[in-house]
Amino acid sequence: MTSESFNASAFLVDRQVETGRGDHVAVTGPAGTLTYAQLAAHVADFAAGLRTLGVRPEERVLLVMSDRPETVITILAVMRMGAVAVPVSTMYNAAELAELIRDSRARVVVATPEFSPAALEAVPNAPDVAVLIHTEALTDASEAAAEVPVCRWSDVLESGRSPGRPYDSRRDSVAPPSRPYDSWRDSPALWLYTSGTTGAPKAAMHRHGAIQDVYEGYGRQVLGIRPDDRCFSVARLFFAYGIGNSMFFPLAAGATAILDPVRPTPAGVVARVMEERPTLFFAGPTFFAALLASDAPDDAFQSVRLAVSAGEALPAEIYRRFTRRFGVDVIDGLGSTEALHIFVSNRPGQVRPGSSGTVVPGYEAKLLDDTGAPVKDGEPGHLYVRGDSVATGYWCRTATTRQVFQGEWLRTGDTYISGEDGFYQCLGRSNDMIKAGGIWVSPMEVEARLLQHESVSECAVVAYIDKEGLEKPVACVVSAPGRTVDAGELIGFCRDGLASFKRPREVLVLDELPKTATGKIQRVVIRQIAADLLGKAP
Repeated sequence: MTSESFNASAFLVDRQVETGRGDHVAVTGPAGTLTYAQLAAHVADFAAGLRTLGVRPEERVLLVMSDRPETVITILAVMRMGAVAVPVSTMYNAAELAELIRDSRARVVVATPEFSPAALEAVPNAPDVAVLIHTEALTDASEAAAEVPVCRWSDVLESGRSPGRPYDSRRDSVAPPSRPYDSWRDSPALWLYTSGTTGAPKAAMHRHGAIQDVYEGYGRQVLGIRPDDRCFSVARLFFAYGIGNSMFFPLAAGATAILDPVRPTPAGVVARVMEERPTLFFAGPTFFAALLASDAPDDAFQSVRLAVSAGEALPAEIYRRFTRRFGVDVIDGLGSTEALHIFVSNRPGQVRPGSSGTVVPGYEAKLLDDTGAPVKDGEPGHLYVRGDSVATGYWCRTATTRQVFQGEWLRTGDTYISGEDGFYQCLGRSNDMIKAGGIWVSPMEVEARLLQHESVSECAVVAYIDKEGLEKPVACVVSAPGRTVDAGELIGFCRDGLASFKRPREVLVLDELPKTATGKIQRVVIRQIAADLLGKAP
């Protein structure tokens, strides 16, 4: 039985060259600019170079790389030659990185200069690694100390250009280096590790076809992305939201991706936006809040036709402040690593602040109670979604896969309500809900109220256990610039705008909220901080 050939790398890049867009800029930014023709050539050469290193189809290649053209080339080249790209968080230390290398069974690791020290320290603890590729030369001492062969990224690229490069004609299922591997829509293309904030990281396994699926559903029908768009994402390439924003959507549409290898800060991002003039801007709620707290000029985003928020729900007050100050509409959406990108979203010109929007074309959603029965409109339920972009499961996590991937449905772990109009509103992660006085309280509802107060820049509401063993809401807040937080005033402010049982019983002022590598608030850590400060058991 044969399946129709489909290679995501060819879909994203070769197709643009074949339709006459070879001279259009594909990627740009401080680390370099490439047209589609240049990108296609580099991808084909690097894929051939990986083959000379012995990389085989369906083998994993792990990347610990900042956002730059070499990263895009490497991911595309790995998929082009039929192997599996595994971009991982650049926030991991050497021990954590070694664990992911061991877990993925990667034989080849690719690193950019910022992360070479961690990679060099990690690979001795990952015995399967056969070669470490660096995008810049190491010092003689570092290379001598490496316990695996080390080579330059440019040398791998050059080896793919060399005439007479090795090709095993006995493997008649392997395509010549000049052509994409004969993969199918269901062939493995990409693994993305979850953040691991509530357990060990696990790899969601994605197919070649899923990359086209997220473009057709969200990129084309929600974003309305066009060839003249310029995309800039605060979210990095190493996780699902970022790789869609900076690779899948712009390349599939023949648009331009703006890449910045440095760690995003409000000042740096504003400078990049004003210089590169993006038309689509992607970030998370935490970063939108940070931009509001910065001294960014009010016209900083005048080139942006649409901003996108995801990663966690965007509070209505942050939406209102941002759109009012910068004059740019923001569409909030819900996605996940397991679904590859956003599957519930607001639409341009049809935003309901505080809502995640409606289901994206190509997906279905449902809300179920604890028994698995559908809930009524307006009642909270566990959110399930299905669509073609959903991962095939977690690598080597059978029990967890069976809990999360239930037949055609993905259990997202979120609690939502929806109405007859089809809009979904997030109440929080299912395990973050608070039962105060026997009644369920949504942390996000309380946070939305707190953010309406002028003294609050960021906040997180979590449960703490009092001396009687009962759950009570406690608010951890970061003060707005130049403001002082009055705990009693904030509690009264919440009581005035919410049912009394929802008010926080305590307000704790923190310098900052702990966040994951992808910018999500770490509620597990905040619960422990609250417990420590209040002298209660976590």
